[in-house]
Amino acid sequence: MTKAAKKFLSILLKATILVLAFVFIYHQYLKKGDSLKQFELSINHLNHRHVIIVMGVVIFLMFANWLVECLKWQHLTRNLVPITLWESIEGVFCGLTWAIFTPNRIGEYGGRVMFLPPRKRIHGVFAMAVGSFGQNVITNVLGAGAFVWFAYTFLNLNTWALGGILLLAVVIMGMFLVFYFNIKWLVWLLNSISFLKKYHRFFDIMGAYKFEELLNIMCFCLTRFFIFSFQYYLVIHLLIPDIAFHDVVLMTFIVFFIQSALPSLDLLDVPVRATAAVTLFAYITNQHIAIIAAFTSIWLINLIIPAILGSVFIFNLKFFERNI
Repeated sequence: MTKAAKKFLSILLKATILVLAFVFIYHQYLKKGDSLKQFELSINHLNHRHVIIVMGVVIFLMFANWLVECLKWQHLTRNLVPITLWESIEGVFCGLTWAIFTPNRIGEYGGRVMFLPPRKRIHGVFAMAVGSFGQNVITNVLGAGAFVWFAYTFLNLNTWALGGILLLAVVIMGMFLVFYFNIKWLVWLLNSISFLKKYHRFFDIMGAYKFEELLNIMCFCLTRFFIFSFQYYLVIHLLIPDIAFHDVVLMTFIVFFIQSALPSLDLLDVPVRATAAVTLFAYITNQHIAIIAAFTSIWLINLIIPAILGSVFIFNLKFFERNI
């Protein structure tokens, strides 16, 4: 298959996912008046002061979330070039601006490394890959564990099926953790491919992170994961206060797990995330519009607002002057 054909199929797959998600949400929830009426009743009973406090905390957690990411980026680059926290903030927020317009947030790499010296930018891409891998490990490990709980609680499967799901989850969790803490194996694999050998100096950057450093990066990733999970809980609990804490959190873990496996464009992935969310949360609530509203609002706060703020830092980009 040619490169052009692969690109076309990739775009077609993403477009199909988005269209199906829009159609599913419209026909299942928006076209039916009951869901809208339930949502209107729920928001009419909200205390305005309570709403302001909760949303204020959610916005504060958004800044806390990205501050942790900035600290993680500073930590990831310290073996390449020392950068200040402010330089890290510039890179992270500028990367977010680039990310929303590119598939699978690939633009975030370009936007972020542009704040590094030119000779270190490619190195920065591989350093960032380690951080992204760590975040992905957290998402898949906790998501796989949450899916075991979901299968046991809601799917009414027999013992063999549950055992199979549990075994698969353990394998997934184990593989992600083993490969993350032994990232040198991936480096060895890349270096063993003949036409990639000439890039070994870049791949070796990933293998240079020691266990203690990888553990520190994992702590940053875990902190971020719990921060934005708690954001979802706050908004969902605000709209649907009768759902238990563990139900909201574990369902949210599974939504992240599913979304991590799907190709997406940040600017358009709301219907995909909302479709996964309402399908899962249907097992514990019939307030579908409230779930869509919760996931959409968190997406807006966590990605769109920072991306708008990051547009300011684009004017600080120096494409050629950072010759350190």
